[in-house]
Amino acid sequence: MSFLSSTRAFRLTFVLCTSALLCAPVGVVSAQSAKPFEALSNSARTIRDSLVQMARAQIGTRYRTGGESPEKGFDCSGLVQYVLAGLNLQVPRTARQQAAVGLPLTRDTSRLLPGDLLTFSKGKKGRVSHVGIYVGDGRYVHASSVAGKVIESSIDRPFSPLIKAWHGARRVLSVDDSVPTLAVAAPKDQR
Repeated sequence: MSFLSSTRAFRLTFVLCTSALLCAPVGVVSAQSAKPFEALSNSARTIRDSLVQMARAQIGTRYRTGGESPEKGFDCSGLVQYVLAGLNLQVPRTARQQAAVGLPLTRDTSRLLPGDLLTFSKGKKGRVSHVGIYVGDGRYVHASSVAGKVIESSIDRPFSPLIKAWHGARRVLSVDDSVPTLAVAAPKDQR
């Protein structure tokens, strides 16, 4: 089976296994009610684990500005859009737009859950210009223009002119049942 076929087969299986959960009504979860990952329901844990597995499966895929697929390469927001599409979640195309969807979270690693989106900027208060997917243990998967491929990095890596600083986080799956929380905030240009 080719890589393309195996990726499509995984994606189809994943969508079929999770579609019943995703058709439930959208719930809004407050950032203060976040529970540790271990306290999640089995269905929530399974969906988050699958999202992390799908993101990690793209590690090594080449970086390409404007890239949206494993075959042609990814940029940061293209990777996020591709992985979330496997959950049947549609997010906008750019990192700045993706930074406006879902539930905003405080910049606190103890509140993060696998599958949360991390946003980055060139300064602590700069405009969002990079996005990645939190995978747990203080690490995230992202398409890095510096590395030239999709990699896994630590959130607390040192800041430099080439490396963007962690700006914030967004939750696109609710805590309790993993239904989408994307309806909480729409990108500014779509309001």
